[in-house]
Amino acid sequence: MSPLLHHHPPNNDGFTNIVSGFNWESSKKKGGWYNFLIKSIPEIAASGITHVWLPPPSHSASSEGYLPGRLYDLDASQYGTQDELKTLIKEFHSNGIQCVADIVINHRTAERQDSDGRWNIFEGGTPDDRLDWDHSCICIDDITKSGDTTTNSGGTGNPDTGADFNGAPDIDHLNTRVQRELSDWMNWLKTEIGFDGWRFDFARGYSPDITKLYMGNTRPDFAVGEIWNPLSYGSDGKPNYDQDGHRRELMEWVKAVGGSATAFDFTTKGILQAALVEGELWRLKDSNGGPPGMIGLMPENAVTFVDNHDTGSTQKRWPFPSDKVMQGYVYILTHPGFYDHFFDWGLKEEISNLTMIRIRNGIKASSTVRILASDPDLYVAAIDDKIIAKIGTRYDVGNVVPTTFKIATSGNNYAVWEKQ
Repeated sequence: MSPLLHHHPPNNDGFTNIVSGFNWESSKKKGGWYNFLIKSIPEIAASGITHVWLPPPSHSASSEGYLPGRLYDLDASQYGTQDELKTLIKEFHSNGIQCVADIVINHRTAERQDSDGRWNIFEGGTPDDRLDWDHSCICIDDITKSGDTTTNSGGTGNPDTGADFNGAPDIDHLNTRVQRELSDWMNWLKTEIGFDGWRFDFARGYSPDITKLYMGNTRPDFAVGEIWNPLSYGSDGKPNYDQDGHRRELMEWVKAVGGSATAFDFTTKGILQAALVEGELWRLKDSNGGPPGMIGLMPENAVTFVDNHDTGSTQKRWPFPSDKVMQGYVYILTHPGFYDHFFDWGLKEEISNLTMIRIRNGIKASSTVRILASDPDLYVAAIDDKIIAKIGTRYDVGNVVPTTFKIATSGNNYAVWEKQ
């Protein structure tokens, strides 16, 4: 199991703690991932988890679920059957934990070819014609690539409203049938299967206006979008100090969706990772004296994280260095936002300590961060003047921490104090 994340939903200052209930290898688990995961629920619940992010539930051309085809066919999932999933969700609910579905709707794999040999005939997975689409539901400018081969799927729909995925036909989300039938399917996931919220995969693949429509049609208790774009880099190959444009892109997406969704704070992940790797903790203070990521502008809509199944796990597309992981957790668990490695890295006890410190001191999305030091080898910040967090290789913090604070937890290059 992998990613632990934490966020604060809009209009809610309560503590929300999300664990990603899978990684990139979970679909290969002997006996089925759902059956394996259900055994971990007592441990997850005891750790203060409030939400679990589950993998894409439908039939897919890839075992991980990210090339979905027959959306209503949950029995064909490599993670387990529909009944096993419903049992899993029911058990999570009985332990007070809500379940978030990974919604992959930017693209879709076809069931069969048309008369011209193009893969654009879709099957929904039901006896009727729900989600049984053809070329008219594919974007007219869609191009699918496999290695050196480029294929035109024959789409005749509207132009794509976002980034091209390349791995499968991009769906025309301006098509009213597409909008209606995907909304119905998502509502079915809520009412029949038991899901409470959504994680929108590759959300930059379609307009935020489309996400806003699906949010309005399905009204999830929680939603988060994956808007993963690269940071800006300098000629030295390092991220630029100023990443304001990057975090504002996330903020503008949230606003365009209507303010009711959250976004993964890729800005904070990138800056935090660079700061620790390069020994440049001064990066963790922006030009206005606050946190440099999305949490510095819109923390109540930011989901911070260390790694997820794309950046870390076995894909390792942008992995957080293993020897810096706990410092990463100290930062995100003490600041307004959080995420990863709860089970995979043997850090359960240390992360649980941080979680309890956060809960005990009522650290919220609206909590204030006062940065006390931001040197190359030392970062210290006071949160609500209730706790003080330190990361960095420098041991001596001088007189930065008042005598009214007592050490609550510490480890390799980190410490957290609580006010007495």
